[in-house]
Amino acid sequence: MSKRQDALDYHSQGRKGKIEVITTKPCATSRDLSLAYSPGVAEPCLAIEKEPGLAYEYTAKGNLVAVVSNGTAVLGLGDIGALAGKPVMEGKGVLFKRFADVDVFDIELATKDPDEIIRTVKLLEPTFGGINLEDIKGPECFYIEEQLKEIMDIPVFHDDQHGTAIIAAAGMLNALELVDKKIEDVKMVVNGAGAAGIACANLVISLGIKQENVILCDTKGVIYKGRTEGMNAYKERLANETSARSLGEAVKGADIFFGVSAKGALTQEMVKSMGRDPIIFAMANPDPEITPPEALAVRPDAIVGTGRSDYPNQVNNVLCFPFLFRGALDVHARAINEEMKVAAVHALANLARQDVPDSVRKAYGGEEISFGRNYIIPKPFDPRVLLHVAPAVARAAMDSGVARRPVEDMDRYREQLESLQGRSKEVMRILINKARTNPKRVVFPEGDQEKILRAVQILLDEGIARPVLLGEKELIRAKMADLHMEPDQVEIIDPPTSPDLEGYIDEFFRLRQRKGITLAEAKRLIMKNRNYFGAMMVHMGDADTLLSGIDHHYPDTIRPALEVIGRQDGLSKVHGAYMMVTKKDVVFFADTTVNIEPSAEELAEIALLTARKAQHLDIEPRVAMLSFSNFGSTQHPLSIKVKKATALIKERDPALVVDGEMQANVALDPELSAKQFPFSAVQGNANVFIFPDLQSGNICYKLLNKLGGAEAIGPILMGMKKPIHVLQRGDDVADIVNMAAVAVVDAQEY
Repeated sequence: MSKRQDALDYHSQGRKGKIEVITTKPCATSRDLSLAYSPGVAEPCLAIEKEPGLAYEYTAKGNLVAVVSNGTAVLGLGDIGALAGKPVMEGKGVLFKRFADVDVFDIELATKDPDEIIRTVKLLEPTFGGINLEDIKGPECFYIEEQLKEIMDIPVFHDDQHGTAIIAAAGMLNALELVDKKIEDVKMVVNGAGAAGIACANLVISLGIKQENVILCDTKGVIYKGRTEGMNAYKERLANETSARSLGEAVKGADIFFGVSAKGALTQEMVKSMGRDPIIFAMANPDPEITPPEALAVRPDAIVGTGRSDYPNQVNNVLCFPFLFRGALDVHARAINEEMKVAAVHALANLARQDVPDSVRKAYGGEEISFGRNYIIPKPFDPRVLLHVAPAVARAAMDSGVARRPVEDMDRYREQLESLQGRSKEVMRILINKARTNPKRVVFPEGDQEKILRAVQILLDEGIARPVLLGEKELIRAKMADLHMEPDQVEIIDPPTSPDLEGYIDEFFRLRQRKGITLAEAKRLIMKNRNYFGAMMVHMGDADTLLSGIDHHYPDTIRPALEVIGRQDGLSKVHGAYMMVTKKDVVFFADTTVNIEPSAEELAEIALLTARKAQHLDIEPRVAMLSFSNFGSTQHPLSIKVKKATALIKERDPALVVDGEMQANVALDPELSAKQFPFSAVQGNANVFIFPDLQSGNICYKLLNKLGGAEAIGPILMGMKKPIHVLQRGDDVADIVNMAAVAVVDAQEY
């Protein structure tokens, strides 16, 4: 099938187009209808009549943006008309929603008269919280935006101009840092004097490049003082005194080239003539002014960016407009001003200098991504962009006086933004905040692993834990330096040289001398096996908890913990659970990792420990003891075992909401449970699921993770005398941070 047909099928199959409108309130009963429409709707109407600002409270206005176009400059397709441009505008709405949860109505206007567009958009002001102008040709686009900003009291933003400029400027700042050039000294050439080119020139001047050092070019050559051909007021403002008349003459000795023009406009000869370490952003789409291989072939010292995803340093507008509007809408901004755009530039530039999460690396085929010549702009699918750009924009709106509703608590605002990215982010933020109230010492036996080191930096930055790294000091310090970490921020212990070594050996020998361990074996294990050394640190009170397993098999991690720490008194075994985070809820699965065929007694232990874990995480447990039988419907040793376990739990903790044996659908279906099993304590609302054996539990949590999209947080080891937690081989940095937060919160209770 051709790519053309793929695209046509994508837009036509099923529901036509790419967007739909859905309700956000219940509309299933006559009462719902009376509140949604007549007569109940009169109340918010009257309230807004008295106080117009309440429209942001009682309607969708505060999260609604109009994407407005007349189709005169569509995505490199040119003047194809308003109707033909509609698929692009719908696509813009998809990006707003996907990246920043901003709702969009796309509005295509069948007119080329700028004043008619201005009048029409002005009349739409009661409906929207912001206006995104899109694909309107220049110079009319400048006039339309200027006029609308003057007469409207909501943000108006022409993305073709400012989106490109903001992202390119962020990359430029980072490139200048890498090549050690000062912004006030550099010479820049912008080729293309349309919407994006003029916006780029204006923004870099706002950032500190001297106006006399910026030369603007169009299809007729350099825009210079006194030129009359092909000029307009917007070009005139950027005209300079220069003897250069062609692009080739202009780029000689230039430090920076921004191209928003046409394929092949910048030749290799021109690139050769540029200054040292030239910065080249060839942003023409779909084909750049010069490709990175062509530029680097003649100037290996160049830093090159394009608008394409198949080359490094992609200038992609999706890095800007969703997050810029998110911040503007959240403070009910009257406008998007220069201060807000500059704030977005610095936020993007700063983000590119930070460590890149594994989730982003996976989205790009597992490639190594770190700040440098091939990574000066964040990747479009980096979820952190929302958390950096929107708060920066909101802050700038407040500081510059255009915010109607200032954010009072910026940390809380960031948490609210994080929750937009899914229930798992919200849940983990609650855990992380709990951990931050009393950070504990977490020992990492695999202290020389890169993922551990990257996670440790996040733990330090967020104040989640006080990490202790085990391993060879010089090796760890060297790896930290490679990751641009400060070695003095974290404690590093090399077990063979530790002053506590002899004491640990003696204590371990005392613990295990009647269980087959000789003094020589104790010495070898404590010196050579960092999991044993780390477990001894926890046992002796020199660390509060241990987290290991990224480079070890599961049994190799828990065996030292069991031998040194041991299980809690009164328990037959230790047990394992996962916290499963779905879009709507948080549930616990157990035992999913340790006990293969638990007895009824062990099932009761598992249930009680998991319920306590849920309570500890501020979740009220409702426990379902799972089976293939419902309350005695099948008499079989396996179902009888679950029934017996349920009875033991009720005897030991009468206040706990628990029932079984029951099938999984009964545990999750309130209507079915109420109809067929009204006597059950769990009425289809279970959030703790106890599986009858390891096989079923392990299969289920992995299926839910892969097919159901639930995030699995764990494994959480339960029943140890002191908190020990295990990572899985293949866990990424985010998983390590999450488990460290779980470990700290666990340690707070010991």
